[in-house]
Amino acid sequence: MSSSQQLTIALSKGRILDDTLPLLKAAGIEPQEDLNKSRKLIFDTSRDDVKLLIIRATDVPTYVQHGAADLGVAGKDVLMEHGGKGLYEPLDLEIARCKLMTAGPVDAPALSGRLRVATKFVNVARRYYAAQGQQVDVIKLYGSMELAPLVGLADRIIDVVDTGNTLRANGLEPQELIATISSRLVVNKASMKLKHGKVQELIERLGEAVVNSRKES
Repeated sequence: MSSSQQLTIALSKGRILDDTLPLLKAAGIEPQEDLNKSRKLIFDTSRDDVKLLIIRATDVPTYVQHGAADLGVAGKDVLMEHGGKGLYEPLDLEIARCKLMTAGPVDAPALSGRLRVATKFVNVARRYYAAQGQQVDVIKLYGSMELAPLVGLADRIIDVVDTGNTLRANGLEPQELIATISSRLVVNKASMKLKHGKVQELIERLGEAVVNSRKES
């Protein structure tokens, strides 16, 4: 099948993938093998014209932006950090819900001077504090954010919070809400034009699946 007829969807393993697969199934798309057990990165599906790519969550917007995938599923936190350039965001899939928040030590005294903030969401952090007129030093970390305030690396962190249990276990507490997060369907702008019929059909089918899922929950 020619590439002009093919749709490629970028997904990432983990909670988002587990929540996306039932929606894809409802839209008539099922992988031909277990994505969580295979080391492959490209998968055939029950539709000859649809393939799935399995990549890092933070790379999904980049693959879609540059046309390596026609569509993708990414958390709003990742999209906020990426900036969304070159993407349409037509559908909130209402899955993998959480909150993007600031957090810091419990009962910490008020801070004076320039705040040090550790996060992997560097762009989000800069925009958030700039909007408040506050100057901060942003320290980029890729994981174990909770450790940063404990060892004096940072005064605050910005991270995704689900239950907050990990924060509390490390003597931290959630503070300011930056955004409520869920996963979104994103579409390459060129694909939306060149493969409009197929892309629009998939958006509509996924939209119906989201509505049905909402009714069942």
